[in-house]
Amino acid sequence: MKALIFAAGKGTRLKPFTDHHPKALVKVNGIPLLERNINYLKGFGIQDFVINIHHFGNQIVDFLRMNDNFGCHIEISDESEELLETGGGLVFARKFLDHGEDFLIMNADILTNINIDALVTYHKKIKDFATLAVSDRESSRKLLFNDEMVLRGWLNVQTGEQRLAEFNKGFKALAFSGVHCINPSIFDKIKRTGKFSVMEEYLDLMHTEHIHGFLHDSLLIDVGRPESVTEAEKHFK
Repeated sequence: MKALIFAAGKGTRLKPFTDHHPKALVKVNGIPLLERNINYLKGFGIQDFVINIHHFGNQIVDFLRMNDNFGCHIEISDESEELLETGGGLVFARKFLDHGEDFLIMNADILTNINIDALVTYHKKIKDFATLAVSDRESSRKLLFNDEMVLRGWLNVQTGEQRLAEFNKGFKALAFSGVHCINPSIFDKIKRTGKFSVMEEYLDLMHTEHIHGFLHDSLLIDVGRPESVTEAEKHFK
């Protein structure tokens, strides 16, 4: 299985480090996030990676070269000309991913110990085009799922704004974990072009398609702020 790691973002919340470096190279206990996540996924047998780059992307390319790609096959999806966000970045990387096999997507700034084997097994069992890892944790935005763990909506916790596929019948509000398992059939379903969030597509497609959530209770830290680096260092040695 291939894995696409989103490493293109500007990481503005991690300034001043990201004034001169990509957020994927932020270190947690001396080890860059990108290295941690490549090795984490390698632990589940993944050896084939696509990494998208934009902000100081040359530093990521040099880092991978210096480390001999950590013994993996790595392809670079170069968004130097325009940062395309998660949806646009996925479509831009299609040539690396659209080969009939399911693939994994992971945000570079997430640290977790989710059981990837369990996620993939669940994804293959339900045969959806997208399965989203989710957990019951604090987040300003939540996804809403019915009793069958099918995506039915989105909630802004702070404002109360909702986007729903149907009347909210006591849906479970869960936080997206930045890890998803995807079937390449998604490329024929996505309608947007250019720069857009893949979540926008999921929220459109939930009206006509089944998108399941994979509920986990694993440790997960979004390393998006300097204080979350400190938190991550308590858990990831």
